[in-house]
Amino acid sequence: MGNIFSISLSLDTIITRCWDCAAGQASYICNLEDNLHALQAEVEELKAIRSDLLRRVKIAEDEQQLKRLGQVEGWLQRAETLINDAGQLILESRQQINKLCIGGCCSTHPRSSIKFGKQIAKKLQEAKDQKEKEKDFSDVASKPPLPSSTERPSEPTVGLEFYLNKVWSCLKEKQVGIIGIFGLGGVGKTTLLNQINNKFHDTTHDYLVIWAVASQDRPIEKVQDQIAKRIGLPNEGWESKSRDEKAGDIFNVLCRKKFAFLLDDIWEWFDLTGAGVPLPTQDNGSKVIFTTRRLDVCCQMQPNMANNIKVECLPPGEALKLFEEKVGSETLQMHPDIRKLAEAVVEQCAGLPLALITIGRAMASKKTPPEWEYAIKVLRQSAASVLPGVGKEMYPKLKFSYDSLTSERVKSCFLYCSLYPEDHPIQIDELIHCWIREGFMDKHTDLSTARNQGHFIIGSLIEACLLEKVRFSRVRMHDVVRDMALWIVGEFEKEKLLVKSGVQLKELPEAEKWEEITRMSLMDNKIENLTEILECPNLQTLFLGRNDLKVIMDVFFNSMPMLRVLDLSDNMNLEELPVGIAKLVSLEHLNLSFTKITKLPVELKALEKLKYLNLEWTRDLEMIPQQLISSFSKLQVLKMMRCGYGCSLLLEELEHLKYLNVLTLTFRSASELEKASRFNKFFSCAIEYVSLLDFRDSRSLNILALANLQNLYSIKCTSCMDLKKVKIASNIVEGARYFHSLRYVGLTYCKQMRDVSWVIFAPHLEKLLIRDCNSLEEIISKEKLDEVTESKANKNLFSRLEELDLRRLPKMKTICYRALPFPQLKKISIVKCPMLKKLPLNFNSAKGQRFIIEGEKEWWKDVEWEDESTQTAFLPSFKPQ
Repeated sequence: MGNIFSISLSLDTIITRCWDCAAGQASYICNLEDNLHALQAEVEELKAIRSDLLRRVKIAEDEQQLKRLGQVEGWLQRAETLINDAGQLILESRQQINKLCIGGCCSTHPRSSIKFGKQIAKKLQEAKDQKEKEKDFSDVASKPPLPSSTERPSEPTVGLEFYLNKVWSCLKEKQVGIIGIFGLGGVGKTTLLNQINNKFHDTTHDYLVIWAVASQDRPIEKVQDQIAKRIGLPNEGWESKSRDEKAGDIFNVLCRKKFAFLLDDIWEWFDLTGAGVPLPTQDNGSKVIFTTRRLDVCCQMQPNMANNIKVECLPPGEALKLFEEKVGSETLQMHPDIRKLAEAVVEQCAGLPLALITIGRAMASKKTPPEWEYAIKVLRQSAASVLPGVGKEMYPKLKFSYDSLTSERVKSCFLYCSLYPEDHPIQIDELIHCWIREGFMDKHTDLSTARNQGHFIIGSLIEACLLEKVRFSRVRMHDVVRDMALWIVGEFEKEKLLVKSGVQLKELPEAEKWEEITRMSLMDNKIENLTEILECPNLQTLFLGRNDLKVIMDVFFNSMPMLRVLDLSDNMNLEELPVGIAKLVSLEHLNLSFTKITKLPVELKALEKLKYLNLEWTRDLEMIPQQLISSFSKLQVLKMMRCGYGCSLLLEELEHLKYLNVLTLTFRSASELEKASRFNKFFSCAIEYVSLLDFRDSRSLNILALANLQNLYSIKCTSCMDLKKVKIASNIVEGARYFHSLRYVGLTYCKQMRDVSWVIFAPHLEKLLIRDCNSLEEIISKEKLDEVTESKANKNLFSRLEELDLRRLPKMKTICYRALPFPQLKKISIVKCPMLKKLPLNFNSAKGQRFIIEGEKEWWKDVEWEDESTQTAFLPSFKPQ
């Protein structure tokens, strides 16, 4: 009984509720036509409102450089969807209207009409609501996301925090547009500007940050090129434009932006307007920050001294701290007197950071008090020899690093580097060969030993901070150190140098006594014609590279009987050599790389002492007279990588060159490579660079032909369209010294290649570059690696790798099937590799390691790490591509 209940309703109540329900449903039919007309009107109004809103958004985006609000974008999308949906209902309405009868109050298909009426009523209400929401948009756009600035590599600094805060305070003042930073060379101005750049990178701001370097004697065009690259101006046709045209292009971009222009190392008044940089005003809010060594330049650029900030030398406490960091605690603790003596050395450095760093590192190996006492005495004696201005305070002290070099030979090698242009990356191999030909190396040694000695000297100069390693196989001289070197030559050396590199010369410079000049550098200028006879009986080195040379008269070389080194490289308009070059009877080193010469004159046979010939990247070279190369009986180095003249045509001649030791070659087919491997010189010479170019006759390559080259340094494989695989022959894995010298592997446009597993036999590989290989799926194949026992393969795969560059590899899925240590990694570039989802980076080697990441930022956000802990162990510095 407890589960029984009853409901009692009157008949009137039931009838009333049924009527209300029926009447409500019927209203969708009765009001259908009215609602339809109302919906059409609302949609038209909504279209007009949406059009007006889009116009406001376009003005904000195009003219005010703003970005539309997310709410506005959402409203526009919903409005578009609503308009489209309503339009579809209106199209269907004619069929529904035809179903109405009895004055529109009934329907021949009531269920269908009621359903359609509900849809019309609902869409009508949505349109009204959407209109109301638009009234909330007083603003349709806001400032865009802050523009990114490029983080620059930096090291911990001492004593610059005060200046950084001072510059940053000036930047916040609206009335301050231009800020000058000045001080002695080597005092830390560039380092400070670097910190300012990185503070922009680390903080929220609305500037477009642009970095450029305007070194001494560098024209405005060089700075324009750097700005154009930063702001994304197209490369096509840029070089052919005049300075004014470039300025116009730059101005058209920057005048619409709020920018911070960081300009490093100007030596004279810099014409911002002439370069295309709008002058900063309170209205545009832009800023210009520059560094210079000269106060007068500061005043010319910006007369308000309050906005010119002088970077002083470090006070004694901070100077000692910086010096002790460079000397190292071990040396300071070797004897109780050394720390006190170190204070005396620091006093002689006068707080100049570059001197503290340079001399500090030079003293790091001095473990006894007598060595320190001698250093103090030498520094104090050098203080008497001064030059006005920068040299007065710095060069005599920096000269101590030069004086501390181990021999006159090393000093000569150091001073020779000043022949190269300011900030110029110097190819280590080319530099060493010039040293050899100048006679700086030990006499009566073989070429290999002489080159090793050159590398040892390079290492010594880098350790002494007189050279800097800048990138793969290159060094550079800091501009202050280079100035010091030229000062040393002028003040203390008997030999006379003429150095006018990078000063935009269009013709030969003037000199008082040509006959006294022993070395001359006119590199990196705009000289087109050499028509004069220079009376240079003592000239031993002549650098003419990176000019616009077109014509060299036959008589130009008539009076240079002692010339040993001639560099004509990077003259892309030079098509013909003068026959007068035969007058250079003492010439031992001839560099013709990156020229457009089409043939070698037979008169070159007169160069009986020639030991070095560089024909690399002479792609237009089509004719070399028979027996010309073999006539160079003393030739030791022949470089022909990417030379237009086929290497195979010279193989028999090379067999007659008794002293030939170094070769670089290009092979255009597997058969050509196989043919070369049958010649004795192929294995007896140190073949260091091999280029495999345009292979068309083979789908596979037996790497054994190259693996046996014990001095092979670099392999470049380019446009080998049909090459699918590189064979790892069984007899390779039985040896332990294959590819022992290989440092660089580059593969580009090898469309069929699937993997590069053979690099497991290159234990000292430093750079791996793979680009535009459409079929490449993996670098190290698990299947092929498993075929090789651990005792035979390289156990420390990629243990020396410094740079990994992977670009445009659409099918690549993996680098290696397991996580690997990358203890030397400095840079990873991964661009347009959509299938690559994991990086094989091992945590054990990653902790605290810093490296630069280059590529698409979104890809790096989504990438997985083979060892999950590695993601936080590595400390990447992201460089967007």
